[in-house]
Amino acid sequence: MIWFWLFWFYSFLGYLLERMFAKVVRSERQVRKCFLLLPLCPVYGLAMVVFLSMTDAAVYGFWALALRGAVLTTLVEYAVHVFYEEAFGVRFWDYGDLPGSVWGRVCLPFSAAWGLLSAVSARVLQPLLIPLAAVMPPLLTYGALLLLTADAVCSAALLLRYRDTELLSVQELRRRLSSAPPAS
Repeated sequence: MIWFWLFWFYSFLGYLLERMFAKVVRSERQVRKCFLLLPLCPVYGLAMVVFLSMTDAAVYGFWALALRGAVLTTLVEYAVHVFYEEAFGVRFWDYGDLPGSVWGRVCLPFSAAWGLLSAVSARVLQPLLIPLAAVMPPLLTYGALLLLTADAVCSAALLLRYRDTELLSVQELRRRLSSAPPAS
């Protein structure tokens, strides 16, 4: 279950990174683009699990790790974007205005950032996270898996029904439900 916890940890760190980035660039859209209730951005968790499972950090120098991280995480980001479009008819992000954009799904500046973050994570975070993931009790793991599954099902249902990523925020969902006319 170590890979599950690494997915969880990196998804949470991705959520924090997204929040910090939105504040730093003073984004008009501060609504989170993750799961409904959980503070997780699964594209980060999945990208890091793929990168870490296919990379032995001890074998590569820092810049080789960064290049490998840029390629692998960008491939995951592209695939996840296509999945969201095909499965739910939504776009969580659009890099169309950035240099090196490929249909708004990925772009060079963010690929470079993901590469650097991957290399730093492999060298600095991973040695700290592996022992933590290894000691997670099975009951906590099953509870977290159940919570993640329930949240994913609710999020998928909302996306399929409304095709609106803004609803994946408890605050926005509550606001819209309270302003909706009563059901007859």
